[in-house]
Amino acid sequence: MLVDRRAFRRLVQARDLLATDDRPVRDVASAVAISPYHFIRQFEAVFGITPHQFRTELRLAHAKRLLAGGTPVTEVCMEVGFSSLGSFSALFARRVGMPPSAYRRGVQVLTRLQIVPSCLGLLGELPADAFRNFREAARA
Repeated sequence: MLVDRRAFRRLVQARDLLATDDRPVRDVASAVAISPYHFIRQFEAVFGITPHQFRTELRLAHAKRLLAGGTPVTEVCMEVGFSSLGSFSALFARRVGMPPSAYRRGVQVLTRLQIVPSCLGLLGELPADAFRNFREAARA
C-alpha cells in the first residue's frame, strides 16, 4: 500500500502518540484524522505491525528494562499496564522465550559477571614496550 507524504506524517505522529499516550487506537486514529480501520491497515502496511502489536512491543521492552533493574515481576506487570500477572507472564514467555522471572534471574547473573572484551584481555599479553606514545612510535 502506497501512502503519500501527508499520510506518512500522520502515521508517524500516530506512532508517537501510541508510544506516549494510553488512548485507545480509535482515539489515536481520530487525532490524526484517519478512520480507525483505515488507520490500522495503513499503520501495518508502513510499519509492519498493527498499532496494538506496536504498543505491546513497547510495553514488553519497558518490562525487560524494569526486570533487568531488579524490579519484582508483579510490580513490572502493573507498571507496564497489565491487569493480570498470568496474562503478562504468558505473553512475555511467548514473545521473549522465557518467563519474566527467568529473564530477571538471567539478566542479574549477566550483570554480576565481569565481562571483559577480548581486545582488552589481550593487552595483558603485550610486551611492555608495546605501550609507546605517538611521538616514540613516529621516531621508530
